[in-house]
Amino acid sequence: MKRRDFLASSTLAISSLWIGYCASTSRVLASTTGLESPWIRISADNEVTVFASRAEMGQDAYTTIVMLIAEELDYPIQKLRVAFAPNNPKVFGNLLLGGFQLTGASTSVRDAWDRVRVVGATTRALLLKAAARQWNVSESRVSTHDGFIVSGSQRSTYGDMAGAAAREQLSSRPALKDPSNYRYIGKPLTRLDTPAKINGTAVFGVDVRRPGMLAAAVRQCPVTGGRLKSFDPGSAEKLRGVHGVYRIGNAVGVVADDFYLAEKAKAMVRCEWDTGDTSNRKDLEAIMDRLRKASEAPGVVVKRRGNAEDPLGGDHIRVEAQYEMPFAAHAALEPMNCSASIENGECHIWGPFQFPQGVALAGAAVSGLPLAQVRVYSCFLGGGFGRKLENDCVVQAVALAKASGKAIRLIWSREDDMQHDFYRPAAIHRMAGSLSSSGLLLGIQGRGTSHSVFHHFNPEGVKGGLDPWAIEGFENCTYRVPHMRLESLLHDTGVQVGFWRAVSNNMNLFALESFIDELALAAKRDPVEFRLAILDSHPRAKAVLAMAAERTQWSKKRSDGRGLGIAQAECYQSYIAVVAEVSMEGTSPIVHKLTAVIDCGLALRPDQVSAQIEGGLIMGFFTSIHNRINFRDGMIVEDNFDSYPIPRFEDIPQIEVIQAPSANTPSGVGEAGVPLAAPAIANAIVRAGGPRIRKLPFI
Repeated sequence: MKRRDFLASSTLAISSLWIGYCASTSRVLASTTGLESPWIRISADNEVTVFASRAEMGQDAYTTIVMLIAEELDYPIQKLRVAFAPNNPKVFGNLLLGGFQLTGASTSVRDAWDRVRVVGATTRALLLKAAARQWNVSESRVSTHDGFIVSGSQRSTYGDMAGAAAREQLSSRPALKDPSNYRYIGKPLTRLDTPAKINGTAVFGVDVRRPGMLAAAVRQCPVTGGRLKSFDPGSAEKLRGVHGVYRIGNAVGVVADDFYLAEKAKAMVRCEWDTGDTSNRKDLEAIMDRLRKASEAPGVVVKRRGNAEDPLGGDHIRVEAQYEMPFAAHAALEPMNCSASIENGECHIWGPFQFPQGVALAGAAVSGLPLAQVRVYSCFLGGGFGRKLENDCVVQAVALAKASGKAIRLIWSREDDMQHDFYRPAAIHRMAGSLSSSGLLLGIQGRGTSHSVFHHFNPEGVKGGLDPWAIEGFENCTYRVPHMRLESLLHDTGVQVGFWRAVSNNMNLFALESFIDELALAAKRDPVEFRLAILDSHPRAKAVLAMAAERTQWSKKRSDGRGLGIAQAECYQSYIAVVAEVSMEGTSPIVHKLTAVIDCGLALRPDQVSAQIEGGLIMGFFTSIHNRINFRDGMIVEDNFDSYPIPRFEDIPQIEVIQAPSANTPSGVGEAGVPLAAPAIANAIVRAGGPRIRKLPFI
């Protein structure tokens, strides 16, 4: 480096303002030197960089979190430079998820709402204080406008004041903006990642390229959990462009010049597998039959009211039903992938990660290097849905980088991705309720039985037979019934399961909202009126239900063979009601329209709220109509989009999303649209003259 360049860069460094945040103490930190993990960096040349703390997988956290900072920083958002935050849970930990640095459970905005605005407001306050001191005026006479600091005729860029601001201190936390002065929050705003995604410069995991990086593919046991007994590379390693064939745990990895050559070579490797006893996974029906038998045992009570020991007691009208939901794949368009290199005593890992903290831990364990020597670089995700919380692909990539001594890019084939997923668990729900002779709901009991999604992730988090991620939709049930007992029961199905968009809301709400409709029909009461009568303790839920009924003209008589079905719930602190309009074509339902009304508190990005609910409805609708994972002697049958279809444009019904006005704290929307599509459709099928379907998929 030339002396002039060194002096220039050094001047920029010491004249910069770095803003950090300590999650454990809720303190904002300012420095003139480079913080290890800043939220904001303002350089002397006025480059303002904001670090996006959550994975971007289409849910718009990338823009929304940056927008919160821009709002309080009072800086033009389109002029900001955005970078993905490094792995540092002390700074970027998700306080709603135990302080872990991960993206999930519709927490990104809820976690960011207060503290990220404070980061922006603190940065602005430091700049104002520095300007007031430099200009020798009262702080009250200094303000910001369109990215400049101003006081009368004096004007400065943020960069001009950055170094001085870093040396200032605030005596108290700065006040946040009054909502009436919001420039971005609640207003139309173009996504910050749209230009890069259109022009092809956005870097997804599969796009990672580094000097000398090679491609890699893996050959895995066709039965998940199987063991590699031995392998023979045969002619695979003799192919021109193949650099090596390696055993990595219970898989075989091939490193080659490109993806297609690596895939070709892996198919030539002869492997001997020990698949173990697969009799309990002979087929899906065998698994479901064991799940049905398991569901007869008592579970852990997660919601109780009144006489919870005998909620159906007395001589009343009794209604019983059983609901079944199959395994489902994530089927993200971007398959699992990870790039890794180990050089100069450091492990570098690139990829589409929902849990960079877990990636770093996995990288350290496999590479044998200290955690401090592991660097994680997050990319855009081409769909996550919970699958990219898992680090199985990371372990393989780091192991191949270590074994080969090369920088490698591992991309799973579509078949790998489909047949080695962490699936949404299958579930059995036993429901029962009691009604008075006049049609009043007196008691309800239910038991959901499924495989724990959390145990493999954190065994200590599942205690006393209770998985906190298995009780959504039950624990927060909005209905006020005199006597209630809702249980959760865990059963190991022998299948690899994990988090799937909206997690257990999918299973529990399909059963609960279908059953509420069955109770309404048994009571000879309108399903909307029946629900409204037991929602007095949740006025927001009651309001969205009423709005949905009004919007869809629920009470209007229909003569076109179409029926309406409705479902409602509180989901990630948002209140949502969904109405499905359905007709029957023989024994198959045709979904014409899905209408959702959501109260998600203050809608920070109204267009993205609608987009997320639309996407969730599509995922919930199509999965409930068409998708399930089948088994044959322990192997997954479905292997690509021909056998496990994803929706095309012509498959999508008309969708309408209405946002209920609300000044409440922002709540989750990324997953709220998924779980109610299935029960709304099931309820509509009955009102369209079809049968009551209690077993998914519908077709």
